[in-house]
Amino acid sequence: MLEIDIEKRLRDFDLHLRLDVKRGQTLMLVGDNGCGKTTLLNLIAGLGRPDRGRIALEARALYDSELGIDVPPEERGIGYVFQSYALFPHMSVYDNVAFGLRARKTPKEEIDERVKRHLLEAGLWEIRRAKAADVSGGQKQRVALARALIIEPQLLLLDEPLCALDVRRQAAMRAELRETIRACGVPCIIVTHDLRDVTAMGDFACLLERGRVAMRGRPEDVVCWGAGQE
Repeated sequence: MLEIDIEKRLRDFDLHLRLDVKRGQTLMLVGDNGCGKTTLLNLIAGLGRPDRGRIALEARALYDSELGIDVPPEERGIGYVFQSYALFPHMSVYDNVAFGLRARKTPKEEIDERVKRHLLEAGLWEIRRAKAADVSGGQKQRVALARALIIEPQLLLLDEPLCALDVRRQAAMRAELRETIRACGVPCIIVTHDLRDVTAMGDFACLLERGRVAMRGRPEDVVCWGAGQE
């Protein structure tokens, strides 16, 4: 389980959130631009630091202001798919997926076996030697997800994972992404602006407004409530 109880002073408002996501659940995080969604993901991942509070994953404190705990990002066991995918454009598909394992000094034989397995599962093996800059948007999304999954994370964070795809590809990728996340069995938070993502992939949803939870509930309820506020 992921447990969050944090505060962070932002430029225009205070981020003050208390959330939990159980193992195997997917939380869809929605709200207007600038409401704190991506900031929250970065704080969980250790790419930013709360002012106070606690973040715990499977009862292990990743951040605790009272105890002085702030685990480095690479030691948090989190797979993060960024909105821009953040692939290394000059590196091959294979090397992008292998990056996290190499950073963890994993033996070469194990890297080769695990990368091949993930690339085959993602349908990327045939383009493994292609540079990341040269593959399609859908393939970039799969490479980024494979890179996040190969480290066998205890938590998945995805920031607008489908926004770079055309509408025709989005529907197929929603189903594929939901199946992949389900198979992992770990807590997952997905940030999105597309209400179709919320109902297609989420177990529950939260609507953020200026750093606070305005509503939390079933995906369809949050979608209806949010639509009624527009």
